[in-house]
Amino acid sequence: MRTQGRARESEKVVTYAVKSTLRDDDLKTVGEALQGALVDLVDLSLVAKQIHWNVIGPRFRSIHLQLDDVVSTARSYSDTVAERASAVGLPPDGRSSTVSATSGIDRVTEGWQKDTDAVRTMVHALESVIGRSRERMASVSEPDPVTEDIFIQLTGDLEKHHWMFQAENGS
Repeated sequence: MRTQGRARESEKVVTYAVKSTLRDDDLKTVGEALQGALVDLVDLSLVAKQIHWNVIGPRFRSIHLQLDDVVSTARSYSDTVAERASAVGLPPDGRSSTVSATSGIDRVTEGWQKDTDAVRTMVHALESVIGRSRERMASVSEPDPVTEDIFIQLTGDLEKHHWMFQAENGS
């Protein structure tokens, strides 16, 4: 009987809730901003990797390497955003089904992409994420300046990538 009791104890699920220092209404605003950013960043890293694997053309190498920079930025900030959500008491959701269902980035075409088309796709993807990042930055400025600071840094880094990709096509 003792063995059964021990087995049952080890099967118990332990729950742990992180309590937020933010007020409930502020937490809702901050949580929506962080979750939306997480989804955008995970998807941006996937979009950039997909293009990275399929870009062709005379500028292949430079664009291929530039795409890795975007992936690195998106992955780094997705971790920062997810950890901020956890720190304020919200469980981040970066599951593929969530990303697929809620991302605001247009889908990438299948197959090879000419270098000019690949750059154009990245410019549009970055514009989309930057626009929402600016909206989120504004929404969290009052309730949570710490989260606002993350969005300020994120937006600056994404705008740098946006500028570099625009310069690639001269547009």
